[in-house]
Amino acid sequence: MKLRYFRNDPPNFGDELNAVVWEALLPPGFLDEDDGELFLGIGSILWNHLPTAPLKHVAGSGFGGYTAPPDMADGSWNVLWVRGPLTARTLGLDPALAIADGAVLLREIPLPPPKPGRGVAFMPHFESARRGAWERACALAGIDYLDPRSEALELIARIRGARLVISEAMHGAIVADALRTPWIGILPFFRQHRAKWEDWALSLGIALDRAALPPSNLLELYTLATGLPGKGRRSRGLLLSAPAAPLNAALAHRAAARLRWLAERGTPQLSADAAIERATLRCREALDRFVARRSGTAPRPARRLP
Repeated sequence: MKLRYFRNDPPNFGDELNAVVWEALLPPGFLDEDDGELFLGIGSILWNHLPTAPLKHVAGSGFGGYTAPPDMADGSWNVLWVRGPLTARTLGLDPALAIADGAVLLREIPLPPPKPGRGVAFMPHFESARRGAWERACALAGIDYLDPRSEALELIARIRGARLVISEAMHGAIVADALRTPWIGILPFFRQHRAKWEDWALSLGIALDRAALPPSNLLELYTLATGLPGKGRRSRGLLLSAPAAPLNAALAHRAAARLRWLAERGTPQLSADAAIERATLRCREALDRFVARRSGTAPRPARRLP
């Protein structure tokens, strides 16, 4: 059975959590390179272009609207649980299967110790990290920059060590919430990335209230104004050229001012302790039942988050 998740180059934090979580919780050898069956974990990866032949086991995945909904009645799906009620409703699944994002199981595994920084940290979406000037904006704002393309365990340690995480990346907020670090969600610049936040938030009873950030450079301004990714070589060259530097500097300072305001006066969110605990236990129970049924092998023992 092969682990299947979205692979980005460079890596993206939310997707790379798959290697962290399943390696720690599944028995040795449970996952291999045999793609006759697929294990679908963390991420908005319930696409309509997944291969139809393999049996696909779904453990906390979500539907993100990036493709049309897959046909979940074609006999090739075994759903352990999904990320939230919007995924379940869109795919015609039993609402009881809408438990939480699989990353909640970070609460069940050994984690690196907290790595304190300046107290407040910001994580952009990985596309914004590539397009924008957020490292510069964070430096101007006096807060820590969490690059979602960095190593996953390092980012987990820094999230644990922060008193507040501001995040445009959905899994920045999901991990902060799971590890009990208060967070402020940011509306993603690219609109396609927004709906999946509601799916996750509803699973934990969070009344989602996301803030908006201004663009940190002209390339992001172009993305926000047009709704286009702005990835082309020509647009990047013009918008990030030397003549554009004064405007880009002004936009970085404006973004920094907004980050500073959110750090000082924004309203953090956190799911209820009872809700996160209930979701964690339900996800773990669903995973353990699957492992026992498949292999007769005892799952790895839980190590509750202190």
